[in-house]
Order: sequence, then C-alpha cells, then structure tokens
Amino acid sequence: MSAKILALDTATENCSVALLVNDHVYVRREVAPRDHTKKILPMVDEVLKEAGLALNELDALAFGRGPGSFTGVRIGIGIAQGLAFGAELPMIGVSTLEAMAKGSYRSMGATHVACAIDARMSEVYWGRFMRQEDGAWCTIDEESVISPTTLAEHSQTDKFSWVKAGTGWDAYTDALGDIKYDVIQGCVIYPDAEDIALLASLEFEKGNTVAVEEASPVYLRDKVAWKKLPGRE
Repeated sequence: MSAKILALDTATENCSVALLVNDHVYVRREVAPRDHTKKILPMVDEVLKEAGLALNELDALAFGRGPGSFTGVRIGIGIAQGLAFGAELPMIGVSTLEAMAKGSYRSMGATHVACAIDARMSEVYWGRFMRQEDGAWCTIDEESVISPTTLAEHSQTDKFSWVKAGTGWDAYTDALGDIKYDVIQGCVIYPDAEDIALLASLEFEKGNTVAVEEASPVYLRDKVAWKKLPGRE
C-alpha cells in the first residue's frame, strides 16, 4: 500500500494542496497571490474530508521548500510545520523547480525540462531536470538564482529539446531567447502540490524524511526584492 501523504505549496502565485492515498490524488488549487494564508487551511480540510481521513492517519507531510517568493515559502513551511507537529508526522521538502519538471511530465510527457521562476531583480530561479526510468529526476543544472543574460551566455548546445516551465520564460523572453540549446513551449507555469506529493512518495519510500524541527526552506538568495523609496539607499 502506498504512503498517505499530504502536500502543500504556497511558494509562488499558485496556492495548492494535494492528498495522495493509494495512488489517488485529491487536489485543491487556486492562483491567489495575496490570499495564501486564507486559502491553504480550508483546502487542507477539504481534501481530508473528501478522502475520509484525519491528519494523524497520514504517513507524512510534504511541502514546497522553494525557491520562490520569500513570503510564500515562509508561509508554506510554517503552516506545514504546524500541521506536522500537531499530528506527529515526518516531513519531506520538495524543490518547487523539480515539481514543475514533474508537472511537465504529468501534463505532456516531458522528460527534459528547463525550469525558470521569475525571481524579480532581473533574475530567475533556475534548474534543468531529466526524468529517470524509476520516475525520479536527475538535476542537470544545479538550482541557482541567476540573471537570464548570464544564463544564456554560459549555455551550451546539447542533443536534447528542453520543455520550458515557469514564469521566468515569459518575464525574460528576450534574454532567455538567446539560450544556445533547443527549447520548446511547455504548459506548466507554477509548481503544484499534486506533483510535490508524487515526488515526496518516492522520497518516503527511500526513508528520506526529516523531523519537524529540521524542515527548512531553500531561498537561493538571502535578500528580498524591494523597491527603493525616495531618499532611501
């Protein structure tokens, strides 16, 4: 019997919750950039009720660990830790970039995915992933925060066609258009809890869980994007 895993993600504009039970996924999702704190817990209640389960009957709680919005990532991990602590569940952090790669495979069968989330300040959160036979994803380009121009300058041609995923492609069309390897249009804009749950199930099978107090975000950048005010440096 597969693990029962609750997953949530608020790292980007998309707010989503998924509950994986016996290979069936109960999902709630909504693009709600400013309402994550209002939406996420009702979504959790809804999927649990739909599945007929209580939180303490689950095996693990997964969360989108970032990268993404600083505020969104903090909200997600804080709520996830609170739920996991109360139900005494182990936790599994999943990369939001890898989740978009998984979403691209789920949606269109893509096995080579180039993920770019708009990180503001003329940068993207970047990662390239290749699907393995066991369903896991191999990291081709390590996750980083980088300017699209620099990324394009250091890119090299290869034999694959890479499916685009994430908000960064539309935000920096011109600069990312100079990338040297072949890229094709994708359909995934945001990471989603459904894919986080599916990836977390693979990690759970390997025993890769952490205690609540050890769950941590991945920001990739230690400064928050902000606009300078008149008279401020």
